[in-house]
Amino acid sequence: MAPAEVIVVDLVLIDGELGMVKLTADGVLEAIEYGEPSRYWTVKKDVLGFVVEGKYIRIKTVVEREEGICCGEFGGDYSRKDFVFEPFSEDAKNRFCFKLRQYLDSLGRPKRLLVFVNPFGGKKSAIKIFEKEVKPLFEDADIQLDVQETKYQLHAREMVRSMDVSKYDGIVCVSGDGVLVEVVNGLLQRADWKTVFKLPIGVIPAGTGNGMIKSLLDAVGLQCCANSATISIIRGHTRSLDVATIAQGNTKFFSVLMLAWGLVADIDIESEKFRWMGSARMDFYAIQRIICLRQYNGRVLFLPAPGFEGYGQPTSYRLYKEPPVSNNKALGYQGPDTKFEDVDEWREIKGPFVSVWLHNVPWGAENNLVAPAAKFSDGFLDLIVLKKCPKLALLSLMTQISEGTHVQSPYVAYLKVKAFALEPGALVGEPDTEGIIDADGEVLARGRRSYKCEQIALMSYDKLQVTVDQGLATLFSPEY
Repeated sequence: MAPAEVIVVDLVLIDGELGMVKLTADGVLEAIEYGEPSRYWTVKKDVLGFVVEGKYIRIKTVVEREEGICCGEFGGDYSRKDFVFEPFSEDAKNRFCFKLRQYLDSLGRPKRLLVFVNPFGGKKSAIKIFEKEVKPLFEDADIQLDVQETKYQLHAREMVRSMDVSKYDGIVCVSGDGVLVEVVNGLLQRADWKTVFKLPIGVIPAGTGNGMIKSLLDAVGLQCCANSATISIIRGHTRSLDVATIAQGNTKFFSVLMLAWGLVADIDIESEKFRWMGSARMDFYAIQRIICLRQYNGRVLFLPAPGFEGYGQPTSYRLYKEPPVSNNKALGYQGPDTKFEDVDEWREIKGPFVSVWLHNVPWGAENNLVAPAAKFSDGFLDLIVLKKCPKLALLSLMTQISEGTHVQSPYVAYLKVKAFALEPGALVGEPDTEGIIDADGEVLARGRRSYKCEQIALMSYDKLQVTVDQGLATLFSPEY
């Protein structure tokens, strides 16, 4: 293979000694020092940016940390390390800066970002994480930031629904998964959603769950941390993500993570009463719920993905769409234009159920590999159904979720679906008591006598449908 074309090469001083720097058309930056081995950087991967400091040029780079080594308060896969050299003339300095800037600009990296910081999520450390770890990296990459702190739940959704986002190259959520979900729903509620939803969305873990960014980073062997997430955003790589529309009549919720009903939803929502325990509240309450196990009557219906037609029993079903309201032009995204005309392909599983879980990405949280076979943009959702199960086996299953091996249990049905419908019922033995439907960590519906049932939810505890729009969203992502 012929060597790459040299874009710029100059004699320079490196640590006061004569040397040479070279930038080639394939993006390799090389430093040659007398008596020393050459050093190489890939601009696309290793270089964040550069700055002129008087007669010096400082190249701001990241290097992969050696395994097991973490520097400072924060960990991560990368550490900062600068390379400084001195060109021999002002013309040489300007020429090198121009060529390097030209190459960096050709990579399509973001130049201006809207950043939401949620100071209330997780351990309430988002502001500290942003100021100490995230912001310096963005500054090194010369990215302009418009930073907005969220003041209350749904604040991010309100802001993106009305503000001018056209001036940004992307939106970043320094939070758990909650602010990401708010941003997705806010953008899709706009009349110009087709335009604004092309903006890539980035997530930097600073919350409780962090399932989305864990799914993105873990897929390439990176740690789920602010360091790796921020550098992935700076590099500007993106990937598409399926968006699920959960519909009940004309009421819609746009989901990118999961829907849960039964045991998992009860643990997720009811454990809020033990929030003072931190992340341990989930494990603590899970044991309580398993000891006093609930089962719910109901029915799930699904259109199986190819290869999963053997699950459940045949049934006739047709997706129903409410007619649009009269001021449709003022509305945003209305869900995928799904046409599943063959009603005979649908299958059903009848209750009672211990838990029903519908997942869009592999990880539900940093320590929960809920759907190990889930893909980001395959047009399918992963369905995990748990019916009758002995309590000891269920305790074992809950511990296996961290490794994703729970789906191998004979008590678990794990399959992929193209569309889904849930008909939730009452608690077995207690016809006046119903459950909770949880979508992306938020309560979608509260049944009679359920936890905080007096609070108004987006939907009623009744039949709902879920359809998938393949690859509708765009996420900042590590390169795959």
